[in-house]
Amino acid sequence: MTGIDPRDAFIDRYGALFEHSPWVVERAAERLPLPDLQRGLMQVVHDASREEQLSLIRAHPELAGKAAVDGTLTDASAAEQASAGLDRLTQEEFDRFHARNAAYARKFGFPFIICVRRTDKAGILAAMERRLGNEREAEITTAIEEIGEIVRLRLEDFP
Repeated sequence: MTGIDPRDAFIDRYGALFEHSPWVVERAAERLPLPDLQRGLMQVVHDASREEQLSLIRAHPELAGKAAVDGTLTDASAAEQASAGLDRLTQEEFDRFHARNAAYARKFGFPFIICVRRTDKAGILAAMERRLGNEREAEITTAIEEIGEIVRLRLEDFP
């Protein structure tokens, strides 16, 4: 009888940690053991090609966007957006989010990423407005940093 491969167990446990991007955890599994799990996972992201990084960023849903409206968010994203009150927007707030999401996507070619568990609706809208003034490369860096925070908090929730 053979035991469970530690890489397979790692992938089974953490595979859904990154939004629709299991490749991050799969690559991290090849680097086991990881002295610091969150840093090791994010090192995979930093070592990835620019196109892979953009793919990871684009795998995230718009905040209060179509996936939230039609109920297709991942469980983790739905809970995170709810924690910031994005599931309880007034029509005016929804319209503001929609307009800023659209402006952001037009400028950068990917959705606005922020760790919503660290802020609220007003803070998110203010960050969207402020970050629209950034250059694309700076915004890619910021999005990856925010993904790192999302992952850090998701890992804290693991039993």
